[in-house]
Amino acid sequence: MRVLCSCPMKRLLAGLFVGVALCLSQVAQAQTNTDLNSGGLAPPPPVESTAPPVAPISPEDDLKRADKEDSGRGLEFVWLNAEGGYQNLGLQTFHANNLVDAKLVKSTESGFMFGAGAGVRLLFLTLGARFRLGTFDSWQLWTLNAELGLHLPFGRLEPYFTFGGGYASLGSFNTSSFKAAWDDVGLKASGLDIRGYNVRGGFGMDYYVANAFSVGANVTGDLMFLSRPKSTTTVQTGGDPVKEAAAEVYARDGSSVGGALAITAVLGLHF
Repeated sequence: MRVLCSCPMKRLLAGLFVGVALCLSQVAQAQTNTDLNSGGLAPPPPVESTAPPVAPISPEDDLKRADKEDSGRGLEFVWLNAEGGYQNLGLQTFHANNLVDAKLVKSTESGFMFGAGAGVRLLFLTLGARFRLGTFDSWQLWTLNAELGLHLPFGRLEPYFTFGGGYASLGSFNTSSFKAAWDDVGLKASGLDIRGYNVRGGFGMDYYVANAFSVGANVTGDLMFLSRPKSTTTVQTGGDPVKEAAAEVYARDGSSVGGALAITAVLGLHF
């Protein structure tokens, strides 16, 4: 009786054990295979980069881009300008050593001045040459200078600083009053060679009406270092004390340190 009862019980327990094992196996398999496909979701496909390759940028292209971003005008290589305005010049402002006889010739004058310049440019720096001629009642003065400029572009508006120096000459362009003063003491104006050198500094501002054309103004100051050899012309004074004093001045070497201030309007071309 005991055997008959135990066999069905064992079969029942074995069946339950097999059922539980199958359930656990299915659960484990479901957990292993669980991913984003559950609930209809699926991971996005892998993204492949299809962007075109970037071409290398040359140094010249980089300079052009940088200059255009700074000023909006593009790269500039060559410049030309013309100027005209007013200049005050003292031949013996800082030092006088008988360069001219102040009783016959004015040593300080004001008058019209014009000039022209040309050169090259690399980004913010310019290098070039400038000619200026100042016309005055008693004499004329011309200068030929090398010039360095530092420019600060702000779009169309461009302030700048200039520094220069070079050759200066007085008397090569003789006016009637200058010649008459020398004739008064029996000298030839062409025989008095007054020349030397100058140094210059200035500040200006240009406005670019177009990429190749600008209008502006500048203010410059000069130091003039002038000298002359003594005159070898025999002077007939006729006992006139003024002529005798002038003859004594020009019979010796003369020199001076003068100063000039100029304000000019400027028209420029840029390429």
